[in-house]
Amino acid sequence: MSRIKLSEQSDYEFHFTITLQPRDINYGGHLGNDSLVSLLGAARANALRLLGLSEGDLGDGRTGVIMSDLVVNFRAEGFMFDELLIDTHIGEVNRTGFRIFHRVTKDKTLIALAETGITTFDYVSRKIAPVPGTFLGALQAQTG
Repeated sequence: MSRIKLSEQSDYEFHFTITLQPRDINYGGHLGNDSLVSLLGAARANALRLLGLSEGDLGDGRTGVIMSDLVVNFRAEGFMFDELLIDTHIGEVNRTGFRIFHRVTKDKTLIALAETGITTFDYVSRKIAPVPGTFLGALQAQTG
């Protein structure tokens, strides 16, 4: 079976620091894959907050996000009380979604790369929706 190989992005506009806690450590004594997914969710929420938006409202009062896919490449272990930096880049915007790219490091050591597909969703009509202009404007203002 071939492995999906992620590459680092040239720029990461958002940065989120978190310290690993006992709940993040699995039976192998290192960062668990389920915990990393939760940490990526926190980094995503933080990036949207920095844009003045949220997962439930991309600025139009109706449209939020749903994760449609996820790929993670682990490169090194993380251990209890390690301080991790999660760098985030939002890109590849299309009509009904975008991709979020994450780089997780401890000091200069690459712990993981992750990529998520995000679908924009109208929580009022319960249907996939176009990416709101408010989101596009906020992203453009952040990334220049």
